[in-house]
Amino acid sequence: MKSKFLNINTFVLSVAAMALVGCTNLDEKVIDEVLGSEVADPEAALAAAYSQLGEGTFVDHGGVFALQEYSTDEAILPTRGSDWGDGGKWRAMHEFTWDANSDVVKNTWNQLNFGITKSLTAIASANKSTGANKALFLAEAKGLLAFYTYTTIDLFGQAPYRDPENINAPIEIRKAETTIDALITEVEGLIPNLADIKTQNTHAGRFTKQAAYALLADMYLNRAVLKNKTASTFSFKEQAINGGGTDMDKVIQYSNLLINNSLFSLESNYFHNFDIDNDTSKEMIFAVVQKKIANSDKGSDNDLAYMSMERIQKPSPDNRGTNASCVTPEFYYSWDGNHSDPRFQRSYQYSDGTWFRNDGTDVSVPSTSKVEGTGKPWFHFNRGLQVGQQYGPKIVNGNFDMTADGRIKVYKLFTEKNTTLAADFTPDLNFDNPSEAVFTQAQINRGVRNFKFEFDPGYGNNGTSGVDVPLYRLGTIYMMRAEAYFRSENITAALADVNKLRLSRTNDALKGNAPGVALTSLDANTLFKESGYELYWELYRRKAMIRFGKFDLAGTAKPATQPYRRIFPIPQATIDASKDFTQNPGY
Repeated sequence: MKSKFLNINTFVLSVAAMALVGCTNLDEKVIDEVLGSEVADPEAALAAAYSQLGEGTFVDHGGVFALQEYSTDEAILPTRGSDWGDGGKWRAMHEFTWDANSDVVKNTWNQLNFGITKSLTAIASANKSTGANKALFLAEAKGLLAFYTYTTIDLFGQAPYRDPENINAPIEIRKAETTIDALITEVEGLIPNLADIKTQNTHAGRFTKQAAYALLADMYLNRAVLKNKTASTFSFKEQAINGGGTDMDKVIQYSNLLINNSLFSLESNYFHNFDIDNDTSKEMIFAVVQKKIANSDKGSDNDLAYMSMERIQKPSPDNRGTNASCVTPEFYYSWDGNHSDPRFQRSYQYSDGTWFRNDGTDVSVPSTSKVEGTGKPWFHFNRGLQVGQQYGPKIVNGNFDMTADGRIKVYKLFTEKNTTLAADFTPDLNFDNPSEAVFTQAQINRGVRNFKFEFDPGYGNNGTSGVDVPLYRLGTIYMMRAEAYFRSENITAALADVNKLRLSRTNDALKGNAPGVALTSLDANTLFKESGYELYWELYRRKAMIRFGKFDLAGTAKPATQPYRRIFPIPQATIDASKDFTQNPGY
């Protein structure tokens, strides 16, 4: 039976009622939804609202990631020979040629609207419940609704809403400039009924008090932008909505509640936050949990590692990369003078002490790591930004080529589709037509690749992964507080937070476990670079570029653009199906 809460677009908002398959609690298990009764079980309905976070929405490169990252200097997905043309939809995200009919824009809008719809269903179901967890489930459902809505108004400037207690209520269109204050007030009101993380069976995959603090810090940091996104300057020190002080004071206040919480601490190995076992990271505040369901890709949609690796780079005999996304020269060269930073790159050391250096000095590595389910060897590539000639295993008769004593041979790699072209990643992109992100087959090596997320070969499919995707972690909070201090003219405190991040991260043992190097001064451009060092590819860059006045500037395969491009268009299918929406200016 179709939900009556939102019926905006027949393509996306006729949503089935939700129920769980094989899961009756909200612990760290994967949930799924199937057709069910109109009045869903409150726990099942809430689980379905959580599930939408991972149904491509925040974990797939073509969802929120595409809008928040491919539109920036951090990530680009060019056409490479015969691959990744797809009608130009990926290039459009970086060339700023998207419009109201763009598939990537439409699909992301659809995914977020599913999240809003499922959250409203969960609220209605919790309201009708008489169970002991009614107040908790209701608060979590409202928290998820606020998170989906905040993301939607940030990206699209408006979001749908309908009173979950009245199926005959009219659709409301929540506009960013008026909704941001209401959302902040709503989330602040939820805090008494939310659980503290790790109480009442909660974890980083649940919307807890701590998730609320992080969301509130984020909303206050971006409040001035949301009130007038096309402005030439933003008033970041506007009076806060509740409790006195400025917006930046509120960012600091909510950040303090997380930074001073003993349950959280910065990981010395920065890349542990993006490992397969990152659910053990002490930084995780709110994350999309990715877990495997037998014979299903559900709950394992994270493809952020797969997208950047070359097709010839094979972490197991059954898996490969896809040679798609890379970073821009602007972002790569922003690291000049900072390659010793532990967040730039990390080498992998096997249990017997063997290092994979990826520099041609390794002739073999042990095969002691095995892929779960197949028992085949697992080759561990290095992490972070990868530039230059690449090395790795080769496949012979369906398996890695091995030494006589059972080790994995390491070879200089050549691209899969041109076996005479060395897999040598170059920083500069140098498109033949500077305004179009298109490479010939001979040019496909261009672009530094990003192996920030660990490749998970345990799922059988290349584009699936069990690596949780952080939405808010402690490093995010330190960067938000640093920016709030900076905008409050407390440069000393801002510098202290930036250096806390730099000095808490340590390099691998090849580099002597050395920490990063402290800065002695801080200005706006330096702070912007530090934000990129800490948070690259974490769905954060677009918001930061807008706040720092960088988003409209020309760059690689991107012209200088008008401020209306800071907001994406409402899909034409929605405009055609509903009189309630009006198109955003400029489209």
